[in-house]
Amino acid sequence: MNHDGATYSSAAYNSTIGIQAEVVHDSTINFVHPDASPQEKYRVGLRLLEDGVPSRAREMITDAIVHGYDSTEVRFHWVLAMLSARTHHDLSTEEVQQLRYVSGLVRAYAEDGWKEALRVTFDLLAVVSTTGRETGPVLKQLQDLPPRQHDAILRHLDLMLTGGLKDDLWAETLERARAERFGNDRTGRVWAYFAPAPIGARAVPPRPSSAATQAALPVRAVLFVVSSALLWVLALIADPAQAIVELPVALGAGLTAARFGVRWWGREPKRGLTTGPRVPHPRDPASAQDGFTKRVRHSFDHYFSVRRPYEFTSDAWLAHTDQIRSSLAAEIADLYRESRIGVERVDWLIRYLAEDARNRHNNGTLFDQHRQDQTPGRTRALTVAALAVLVATALAAFGTAASGSTQPRPLWAFLAVLGAAWSGHATASRWLEVKREERRLARETQEYREQLTARQIAYQRWQAFLNDTRPTELEMETWLTCDKTSFVDEALRHHRLTWRDLITHTILVAPGPSYKRGRVRGGPWRYSHYVFCLFLFTQDGIREISSEFNFSDATRRNEQRSNYRFDALTSVQVTENADVGYDLELVLTNGPIRKIRVKDADAHQLAPTENSQEITEINLSAAGSTHTFRLLEGIAADGKSWIERHGPDNLAPFQIAG
Repeated sequence: MNHDGATYSSAAYNSTIGIQAEVVHDSTINFVHPDASPQEKYRVGLRLLEDGVPSRAREMITDAIVHGYDSTEVRFHWVLAMLSARTHHDLSTEEVQQLRYVSGLVRAYAEDGWKEALRVTFDLLAVVSTTGRETGPVLKQLQDLPPRQHDAILRHLDLMLTGGLKDDLWAETLERARAERFGNDRTGRVWAYFAPAPIGARAVPPRPSSAATQAALPVRAVLFVVSSALLWVLALIADPAQAIVELPVALGAGLTAARFGVRWWGREPKRGLTTGPRVPHPRDPASAQDGFTKRVRHSFDHYFSVRRPYEFTSDAWLAHTDQIRSSLAAEIADLYRESRIGVERVDWLIRYLAEDARNRHNNGTLFDQHRQDQTPGRTRALTVAALAVLVATALAAFGTAASGSTQPRPLWAFLAVLGAAWSGHATASRWLEVKREERRLARETQEYREQLTARQIAYQRWQAFLNDTRPTELEMETWLTCDKTSFVDEALRHHRLTWRDLITHTILVAPGPSYKRGRVRGGPWRYSHYVFCLFLFTQDGIREISSEFNFSDATRRNEQRSNYRFDALTSVQVTENADVGYDLELVLTNGPIRKIRVKDADAHQLAPTENSQEITEINLSAAGSTHTFRLLEGIAADGKSWIERHGPDNLAPFQIAG
């Protein structure tokens, strides 16, 4: 589409940003206590500089210097923090004066490698700001520096170095970017940076024991003892010799029936062919169909289909473990529902349970619970035999007791045997219930401890793996810088431009249309998908190139190019919405408003120790929006005259203090 000589469209314009997931890594490396030593503040400042947060780095290193921690190394990194991600025109008058003052201190320091690096940095500033000055000597000095100092200067003075000097250094910069772009197993580790923090291990606790069952047992037991005692007393009165034989037989049979009967009837009812998960009752009737439960079930289906025995296809294994998956999914959904978390944070546990089911199948123990519930035949036979002997002996004792000549004795014997039979059955039933409850509580307690321990081990193993795999902030910043370098180089080659052809340039790094994001405490957001918007300012106008980037493998798509005159850009503004984020709006002559989402809202992700305004400034600086907005705003206001006034040929010379 063409409007007033401007061809424009961009993957970032009017796009809908969708946050798939976000994580804030707990880290103390970017925080210092107010009473920390100057050395500690410098250490944190240096790390912030390396991690791409130069504004905070300036504050920390300046604070360290003010409190007496000063050296050529400290001053070198202070200068880099002052110049990083900035152009000459981004420096205030006060900051230029501070740089000139520090340049005069160089001579006073003892000779070492850091002093030479500091001297070369100031020489580069002087060369860039002076038209026609010979660059050969300072480039030679730069090349002679150790790699650490040499690479740091090129990285942090990227926007400062322009024109022919930039051309002389570009091949080297590009070579380094190509070498580091996929270093340290980038494609195999980036995912861990955006992986959500796993939630801790949980297991279903044992159900509390019921006291109602035990309450009725003593009354019925007393009635059984009284009835039995009455029966044997009557038998002893009627025929002592016969009763003495019947009594020990009955006691032996009763004890045998109790011993083996509790092993049979004292077991819990079978729970079916499952791995034995105990699923608490849902907290509300609709919980079984809520979104979280459905996502948990979907995750179980996924991990069971990929973590399966070799001899099973995915469909066959899912069918074979249908009941197991349903029970486990209900258990996990109920355990974690109240935490208001995404299923991604519990995927580690679902994956572990899927692997455990596969391993148990391979070991032949997947359905062990059913086999464990089977009562041995010997136990059943002994129980039945003992009960038969007990009943026969009780009837014999009744016959003995009723054989007496006294008329009321048969009636009392009948009442005694009737009471013993009823209370004995009731007592035995209650006693078995108590034993079942005790066994259940002991078994569930043991299962709970074993499951929780196993899951805690799996959690710790997964957490350690994430920590070992997750890239550092320095690695993430290095890869991103390499991506930007490669993108700029391809744009220059496409338009057949060199750095001598450019007045200036700026690159805006915005979140992609759909992404995961993560950051460390006190650091900028980093995204799984970006949109790079590059603006190349030449004498003929503005060349704009935008493209979506997949950060994991550095692949690009939806590249768009626009070309327009300086006077075609009529308005630039940043709109802020606390609930949405920051948008950069560009208005071209006779064209629609074009919005670029610079950053999303993040107030809900702030830690108590973080300042909302400070984090916002860090993110806007990391995105390049501060520098980009200043350039575009100036051009929208003054057109090409602004570029001419602020071009590399109109820089105020940087004078090194004598």
